Amino acid sequence: MNQEPEFLAKGHDPADPSPWLALYLDRSTPLPDKVKKAWLTDSSCASRQYLLPFLRPLARAFIILIQVVKTFLPRRWSHSRLLHRILAWGLKRFVSPEANWLILRHFHLGAQALAFIAANSPVQITTTPLEPMEIDDLKDELFVKHDLNLFNFVIRLNQALRDAGVEMHAPPTVDFSMLRDPPIRLEDMPQGKLNFLDLQSAIELFTPLYQLMLTDNDFWRAANSLQLDETIGIYAAKLLGAPQHLILVNNSHPLVPMSTLRAGYRLVLHGLSTEMLHSLLMEMKAAQQGGEPPAPIA
Repeated sequence: MNQEPEFLAKGHDPADPSPWLALYLDRSTPLPDKVKKAWLTDSSCASRQYLLPFLRPLARAFIILIQVVKTFLPRRWSHSRLLHRILAWGLKRFVSPEANWLILRHFHLGAQALAFIAANSPVQITTTPLEPMEIDDLKDELFVKHDLNLFNFVIRLNQALRDAGVEMHAPPTVDFSMLRDPPIRLEDMPQGKLNFLDLQSAIELFTPLYQLMLTDNDFWRAANSLQLDETIGIYAAKLLGAPQHLILVNNSHPLVPMSTLRAGYRLVLHGLSTEMLHSLLMEMKAAQQGGEPPAPIA
């Protein structure tokens, strides 16, 4: 895992500049170097370049086919626990270390983002953090629970705000205490000979399976949860008194759900926006404590 990705090992050639090196060196977005390095290593791999263009249309065709098939299945037909066991098995055996690391990080970052909003909102609200330490922890239906957590949080928060007759606003002192770098190590991820599949290809492959083995209601809720990126971004911006940070959240309006055919691509954007929101909050935490923002880790 200490081997440098090609775009870093090769260096800069002015006659043939690497777009991945440009994105890695660019500091316009608030991602730590270790996260950006893993993200771009995954994005520049062979499976994403050569396999994804074939997988994506096939996966979307299967989504349409499965939707037709499910019209003849019982409405509550669901095998969530089996689904999560298959997903964990596939992640451990076929998905790249970088992709698995980013997936596990996402649960921790999402839990911290909700905890940040809860701690700083003008009303009392509880959260249910999901913080898997290894891939096998996902077997406990964590993907479905992640979606349920998000919708339940938005409902409870806004119900409490309505009952109290208040709006979200910046508190006198912002509490960043719940924010930290997740204790998940890239080198601990599976690194077998078959662990080659990039994040986007894995998501495109798993999305039809997700649709097949969950109820229509669960699948649609999971797809529509991606529209809440902008909602969470607005909450954070109001608490920080800094609406300009919404520039990193761009998934269209939350009141306009998109087709499930693009769920895989939007899920990748969801993961990236969560990483960026967490990075912004970590920088602000460091500034509040009187230190410098976290130093990038190459």
